[in-house]
Amino acid sequence: MNNIINEEQIELQGINWFKDIGYQYKNGYDIKPGATKSEREDFKQVILKKRLLDSIKRLNPDVSEKIITNSIFQILSPNYSDILNCNRDTHNLITKGIQFNSMQGDQEIGHRLKLIDFDNIENNDWLVVNQLEVKGEKKLRRPDVVIFVNGLPLSVIEFKNPADIKADIWSAFNQLQTYKYDIPSLFYTNINLVISDGVETRVGSLTADQERFMRWRTIDGEKVDPFGQHRDLETLIKGLFDKKTFLQFIKNFCIFEEDRTIIKKIAEYHQYHAVRKAVERIVSSCKPDGDKKGGVVWHTQGAGKSLEMTCLAGKLITETRLENPTLLMVTDRQDLDGSLFDTFNNAGSLLAESPVKAESRKDLREQLNNKPSGGIVFTTIHKFGLDKGENKFPKLTDRHNVVVICDEAHRTQYGFKGHLDKKTGEIKYGLAKSMRDALPNATFVAFTGTPISKDDRDT
Repeated sequence: MNNIINEEQIELQGINWFKDIGYQYKNGYDIKPGATKSEREDFKQVILKKRLLDSIKRLNPDVSEKIITNSIFQILSPNYSDILNCNRDTHNLITKGIQFNSMQGDQEIGHRLKLIDFDNIENNDWLVVNQLEVKGEKKLRRPDVVIFVNGLPLSVIEFKNPADIKADIWSAFNQLQTYKYDIPSLFYTNINLVISDGVETRVGSLTADQERFMRWRTIDGEKVDPFGQHRDLETLIKGLFDKKTFLQFIKNFCIFEEDRTIIKKIAEYHQYHAVRKAVERIVSSCKPDGDKKGGVVWHTQGAGKSLEMTCLAGKLITETRLENPTLLMVTDRQDLDGSLFDTFNNAGSLLAESPVKAESRKDLREQLNNKPSGGIVFTTIHKFGLDKGENKFPKLTDRHNVVVICDEAHRTQYGFKGHLDKKTGEIKYGLAKSMRDALPNATFVAFTGTPISKDDRDT
């Protein structure tokens, strides 16, 4: 009896797990051009147009078919010469919607045509397709599995045979690089890429190298490797591709950074679930009767703290329960302030607004003083120092929806009990107390690699 598992069996098992979590399934041959139940006009077409149109009509019932038809060319036929610029801009269309204008009386009003319903999971069309043949300029390629939401191809999975000692997951990685070159249109709307041999499974972004393809090790954010260490594929499908999780991942956990080239970054499982838990804790703490303790996120070096803080800010700034909060990002060094600010500044699409940097003590006070709502403000902790003649930092706002996010909190968030200055005889306090005097009802969140638990120095 032959018990060797081959690539086709892994593929079919993966499809069954997608079906278990509520995805429809189609074989690529059944929907190819010319088939009885074809969903594609030709082999170059990667977006399932009818599913997209049906979904858009369902999600935007008050928008005329003419406006829908005129608007969706932006995603059906993007005018780009490279994958990355196209992927960045189509991601913005997917998460924010396609902008269009209409006249109300003599006034032109801007609207957004929704492509995905991020609030009502089952309002979307969920589909997994295997053996989808796609024609590029020169070659016909056939990726193993493609995940569609509302007709948009959002994920590509490539498998390799675990019994073939010459073909490991990195052979699948290399195959995806070939696809990007030969059939780039398949990746214009891509969210992530998955490689698997049935034993080992990893996920990465469109720009990720081998080092940045990582395991997804949990379904619920509580138990790690719930099916055992060699069941990565099932964990990833039931964890990352869970409908609710995947929608949040699309909306809040992908960012684009640009230096000389565009780099797409996506969250790992620990970042996704840390942000999810932090948001719920912060929402609870921000209530008028909340304890204002947002919690401590403990990170090892290289665990992606900056990306996590950016994703957290993106979630918080759009969290309706916080009613347009103000976020104050606090670091303890100018270089950290600049580095984190640059990361946030690059993530403008995710954050929905540009952060501002407090350039001085005076500027910080002006930025926060009775600020009505909203905004992302960066500062170093030292700008909460007292001006000459002050013995206490003035209150700037008593709003409850102010969230202070402190980086490297193990170094600076102390000094509440005060100490005697032997030269002056005065009782002096740490800068953290001044910050709380300025923002008495704010909720505080700490990120640190080395938390401390000592008398008056307890992160």
